[in-house]
Amino acid sequence: MKTLKRAIKRTLNLLGISAFNRREPSFTSSSAYWESRYRAGKDSGIGSYGRLAVFKARVINEFVTERGIRSVIELGCGDGNQLKLANYETYLGFDVSPEAIRRCTSSFSNSDSYRFKLLTGMPEERAELTLSLDVIFHLVEDHVFESYLSLLFGCSERYVIIYSSNFDRFNPAVPHVRHREFLPRVAEAFPSWKLIITIPSIYPRSSGEADTSYGDFYFFEKQA
Repeated sequence: MKTLKRAIKRTLNLLGISAFNRREPSFTSSSAYWESRYRAGKDSGIGSYGRLAVFKARVINEFVTERGIRSVIELGCGDGNQLKLANYETYLGFDVSPEAIRRCTSSFSNSDSYRFKLLTGMPEERAELTLSLDVIFHLVEDHVFESYLSLLFGCSERYVIIYSSNFDRFNPAVPHVRHREFLPRVAEAFPSWKLIITIPSIYPRSSGEADTSYGDFYFFEKQA
């Protein structure tokens, strides 16, 4: 069996088909990638599961409680697994993937406080807090990145929480990931918003362990 697997691997390599291409949907655009991924039965990724999900939920839930936040909008709700650990009074999740919205609607069908919608433009809804968790470094196209930031800050009345990497890097072998140094762009484009808190990940990728993340927390508050 091992000999057969090695032979298949050699054949695929000769044909230029990598293990990455066999595991992941082909990349044409950010939105198409995630729809294809979810339709293939895959999930939102390691950041929405295990100890990383628990860490993020603890930080956000504490902030929501301390600030008395009653309404939350998330731009990029994914498969909804991270949301299972949340404690929000009302929540509206948006995503560009119809399959992600279908999954979330099914998972939270018994909750009247949690709703989900396909993101097709500027939402009419507003909330005290908007969330972006592990999304920014998946916005490969520049125009998608710019539009997303406008939506994220435009939908919030008080606070924005971003969990993301904050450096520039792109590896063509992983086409659905593009790390961005987004803080200077936020400061330039949204001067009425102030960075009030940063919380480093307690599971940084630099540790070399499994289930780690390049992301950190960035909290913004709208100034009067």
